[in-house]
Amino acid sequence: MASRTAEYYRSNPEARKRRLEQQKRYQKTQKGKDIKLNANKLRNKLGLQVGDPRDASHYAGSKTEGRAMSASKNRSRLSIKRRKK
Repeated sequence: MASRTAEYYRSNPEARKRRLEQQKRYQKTQKGKDIKLNANKLRNKLGLQVGDPRDASHYAGSKTEGRAMSASKNRSRLSIKRRKK
């Protein structure tokens, strides 16, 4: 089942195009590059290969330490983090 966001962008090609353009610009910024770099370093450190069903889950407040965790558990934690703020 697709998320509401995915369904929205599928049914609104103009909005999807704007979002992809914004993401392309963001990935070129230093902050976007740093996030990708740290994520890839942790995946390599944990030995997670492309296609592995697990995510690299960062420990709280750490960009370089973490553990392998199933994608469904790791991604469900995001909604919990957002609620606490």
